[in-house]
Amino acid sequence: MPEVIAVISLVEHAVSAAMARVLPPELSERDPLVRPSEHADFQSNVALSLAARTGRPPRDLARTLQGELAGGGAISSSLSGPGFLNLTVADSRLWEQVVARLADHRSGVGLPLAGTRTVIDYSAPNIAKEMHVGHLRTTVIGDSLVRVLTFLGGDVVRQNHLGDWGTQFGMLIQYIDEHPEAQWRGGARGADAGEQVSVLDGLYRAARQEFDADPEFVERARRRVVALQSGDESTLAVWRELVSVSARAFQQLYDRLGVLLTEQDSAGESTYNPFLDEVVEELVEAGIAVDSDGALCVFFDDVTGPDGEPVPLIVRKKDGGYGYAATDLATLRHRIRKLEADRILYVVDARQSLHFRMVFATARRAGWLPDGVEAVHVPFGTVMGPGGTPFKTRSGGTVRLSELLDAAVEGAREAIAEKPHDLTGDALEDVIRAAGIGAVKYADLSTSRAKNYVFDIAQMVALQGDTGVYLQYAHARVRTILSKAPVEALEQPVDTTLPLHPAERALILLLDGFDATVREVARELEPHRLCGYLFSLAKALTDFYGACPVLKAETAAMRANRVALCRLTARTLARGLDLLGLQAPARM
Repeated sequence: MPEVIAVISLVEHAVSAAMARVLPPELSERDPLVRPSEHADFQSNVALSLAARTGRPPRDLARTLQGELAGGGAISSSLSGPGFLNLTVADSRLWEQVVARLADHRSGVGLPLAGTRTVIDYSAPNIAKEMHVGHLRTTVIGDSLVRVLTFLGGDVVRQNHLGDWGTQFGMLIQYIDEHPEAQWRGGARGADAGEQVSVLDGLYRAARQEFDADPEFVERARRRVVALQSGDESTLAVWRELVSVSARAFQQLYDRLGVLLTEQDSAGESTYNPFLDEVVEELVEAGIAVDSDGALCVFFDDVTGPDGEPVPLIVRKKDGGYGYAATDLATLRHRIRKLEADRILYVVDARQSLHFRMVFATARRAGWLPDGVEAVHVPFGTVMGPGGTPFKTRSGGTVRLSELLDAAVEGAREAIAEKPHDLTGDALEDVIRAAGIGAVKYADLSTSRAKNYVFDIAQMVALQGDTGVYLQYAHARVRTILSKAPVEALEQPVDTTLPLHPAERALILLLDGFDATVREVARELEPHRLCGYLFSLAKALTDFYGACPVLKAETAAMRANRVALCRLTARTLARGLDLLGLQAPARM
């Protein structure tokens, strides 16, 4: 079925057509400035915007436009204030919109991103280390963007840029070799990958302590790095084990979080090792990378430090080793040449903004990032503790992501226990998990990604207010109503001649804005806009319930219309929650 045109677009078209009939071409092609309004369905202040250019009073111009709109049938208009044009859509036209959206399994949402390919780089935990609270935002924001862009027809390539290479692995492997008593492969700890990585995380900290305290261990660790980089098979075998068990542990958390990442999406730093020499050679030959005190650097006219001196991008260190810059350049080049990306999104901490700015600029100068391809850093703020400081454990350590999710699920259990329900056994546990995990994800996504936010379990799992649990309850409530609707109410066609109650009108207009909201998320890369929309939709649904009986409606036709409205609302809430990566239980 073709895309359903939103009502606001039809109104904009009508106002534009009126403008074309009364204004010169240079003015008639301007934005008609139609916006949702509290005084009518929509309002246009285009008369105020263009009055000075026409030499006419705003109200006089608005009255002329109103005259052109008269007799349009589906749209009526009135004037207010100094020249506002209030626009109201006919009841029958709004009911027709409900029919059209219900008739399509995508609710009439188009595929504007068809034919595009976007690579999204997100999550990126480090091998042999546990995922912690710092990985939450990149993972859930990236996952939501993957879902939204895919839903709009885009070909989306997920990329998990694992930290799987570097001098730290020489240190860790050497420490493991010297401490065979460390049972990280299982043994008494069992075979669970998460527990194994927890042990490895502890061994890494112990190795770091020895590295900082023992010069002889430092030398042995450096020899191990050389062995790793030169392909020593025994060293590589241990490294492969570390990567394998870490990947399994990460997947356990991804599955628990309900994100789409799989092991097939992983492309760690080591993937690009074979290309680093080539990348640097190209930069040197082009005169982009130059020697600076033994290191190869790229300098920029517009990047300087506090002292006014240039801040370089170091592509090769003095000791001949490569750092993040070279790897990121090789990665970007690969994503354009091999993955054929039109756009590359890096969902990475805001603190890396300067780094990506320099990487992108270098790639442009080298010709790897052509004008037709967009590379975008999608930055985000920090998860804060209740005191407004970075979220830490009581001892000052990093909060493990698994522990954070455990706490959220228990918080959801307590919140759900306070509300009457008839769920038991596995069904109850499924709802508790969906609510707890969803609460964490929604709290993160509902905050403008550029801002920091406070992690507060009690607030996250609240059954009222702007929370994921509130939206899940709204969906479950409307599903319950639909489950009680008689068959004839579900099958009876919508009667488009029935007058609309104000609460019905408000709900229909909001439902009609879902398409535009999803497109806005894709354009601005801000999932919080969808969260705000869904919260408004849930509140409008509550107002609708309070004013418009559904199953006990006055007539069969009225009941059928309201059931249809409930069906579209349930579908929209479920789809919206899914685009955020939240489950939408049918019962709660």
